[in-house]
Amino acid sequence: MPTLSDLFAEFPLKIISGQPADVPLAGVASDSRKVQPGCLFVAMAGGAFDGHRFIPDALENGAVAVVGERPQTDLPVPYVQVENSRRALAYLAAAFYGCPARKLTMIGVTGTDGKTTTSNILYHILLAAGFKAGLISTVNAVIGGETIDTGFHVTTPDPPDVQRYLAKMVDAGLTHVVLETTSHGWAQHRVDACEFDIGVVTNITHEHLDYHGSYEAYRAAKARLFTSLAETRDKPSGNPRLAVLNRDDASYDHLSRIAPGPQACYGLDAAADVRAADVVYSPRGIHFTALGPGFSIPVTSPLVGAYNVSNCLAALTAAVVGLDVDPETAARGIAAMPGIPGRMERIDLGQAFTAIVDFAHTPNALRVAIQAAREMTEGRVIVAFGSAGLRDREKRRMMAEVSAELADLTVLTAEDPRTESLDGILDEMAAGATSKGGVEGQTFWRVPDRGEAIRFMIQLARPGDLIMACGKGHEQSMCFGETEYPWDDRTAMRAALAEHLGIAGERMPYLPTQETK
Repeated sequence: MPTLSDLFAEFPLKIISGQPADVPLAGVASDSRKVQPGCLFVAMAGGAFDGHRFIPDALENGAVAVVGERPQTDLPVPYVQVENSRRALAYLAAAFYGCPARKLTMIGVTGTDGKTTTSNILYHILLAAGFKAGLISTVNAVIGGETIDTGFHVTTPDPPDVQRYLAKMVDAGLTHVVLETTSHGWAQHRVDACEFDIGVVTNITHEHLDYHGSYEAYRAAKARLFTSLAETRDKPSGNPRLAVLNRDDASYDHLSRIAPGPQACYGLDAAADVRAADVVYSPRGIHFTALGPGFSIPVTSPLVGAYNVSNCLAALTAAVVGLDVDPETAARGIAAMPGIPGRMERIDLGQAFTAIVDFAHTPNALRVAIQAAREMTEGRVIVAFGSAGLRDREKRRMMAEVSAELADLTVLTAEDPRTESLDGILDEMAAGATSKGGVEGQTFWRVPDRGEAIRFMIQLARPGDLIMACGKGHEQSMCFGETEYPWDDRTAMRAALAEHLGIAGERMPYLPTQETK
C-alpha cells in the first residue's frame, strides 16, 4: 500500500506548504462522496463547487490525508498545499497506481469530431497487428476481454479512473493503449500524467466555445496532447514520438508549428504524407487507395461518408508511420472494425425507409452526417436534432442553418435543455433555419418532445427516404432541469418504428416533455 510520501516522491509541481507524511493510502479521490476509509482526498477549486468546502465530509468518510490549494489549519490529518489541485490530482493518481503509462505505449487521439471512431479504428489495427492493446474512449474502456461502460454523459474520465484503467491494462499484460482525449480533459488536466508517445488529431472545428471562450483557447487545449510529447520519459518498451496531423484541417498550420519532434500528416491534400486516392463512396461503405512512404494499398471499410476516409487515414498513419505496422495489416484491421454504437447506426425493423442514429452534435459533424446520408439514399433526407442548454449558444443557429441548407426536412427538438427554456432554445434554432430559407411547417418543424419528434420523422418518411436522429448517439440519458432521465435514441427509434409497423417492440422512454406535448 503506497504512502502519501510515496505519491510525492517524484511530484513535478510546487509544494507550497505541508509535509507529505508516511501515511498508508487506500485510494485517491476528488469527490468527497467517493472517499473510502484510508483515502487521500484532493480538494479542487473552481467550477460550480469548491472542493475545500467538503474537506469535513471527506474526513467523516475516512480520508487520512488531504491535498488542496487553499491554506488550511487545524486539520486532524496531514495537509499538503499545492499550486494547482487539478494538476496535482493527475500526478498523485498516477503515482498511486505505480505510473502505469510508463509501462505502456500510449497513443492519444483528440479532435472535435471523429475521435471515438478513429480511436476504435486504430484499436482494431493494433489487434490485427498482434499487439496486446486496450482502449479508453468516451463510450467505454476495453481491457482484454472486459468492456467497462464509462458512464452517461462522458468526456475523458477523471484522473483516478484513467490511471486505474491503465493499471488494469498493465496487470492484464497489455502493451499498447489508445486513449481518446477531449478538450475538457486537457483543460482540466485529467490526462497530464499519461505520458503519450503518439498524438493524433482528427480536426478542430466549432465546439465548446462556451467553456473555452474562443476557438484559439479551444485549439490550445487540444494542442496540449502534442506539446506533452516532449515531457514523456523514455520507456523500456521503446520510444516512438510522433504527432499525426490532419493536412486538410484548419488546425494544421498551427499544430505543425508547435508539435515537437517527428510529425506525419494525412489527408486528401497532395502534400499529405499519407493520402487517399480513387475514393469510392457507397451505402455499404468506403473504398480508397492509401498512398504513403513506400506503399500503395487498397482500403475498404463498412463505415460511410467522406469524413470516415479521414478517420481511417488518421488511424493508419499512426499505426504505419508511428508503430511500423505493415500497411496491409493496417488495411485488414480497418476492414475488420464493426460499426461504432451511435455512429451512423442503422435501425432496421423492416420499414420501407432507412433509419439512422448518429452522434453528430456540432455544426461540422451534422454537415458531414447529412452528406453521408445523401450517399446512402436516392430519396429525401429528414433530420431531427436539438442543441444543448447551458452550452455554446452560437451552435444552435449554426446547426439549424446547416440542416436547412443540406437536409430536405428538419425537425428541431430537445437535447439536454438542462435549466434553460427549451422553447427559447428552439426559438434560436428556428431563427437559424429561417435565415437559410427554411419555412416553418413546410421544411422544418419544432417538436419539443424528442420521442414525438422521432415519430414525426417516421410519419413524414416515404419509401426510399432516410431519417436520422442526431446529437445523442450512444448516450444513455438526457438532462431536464438538474435531472438526468434515462434516454437512448436507438431505443426511441426502435419503439417508434415498432408503433409505425404495428409490431411488438420496445417502449418509448419517458421524458418530461411527454406531459406537455
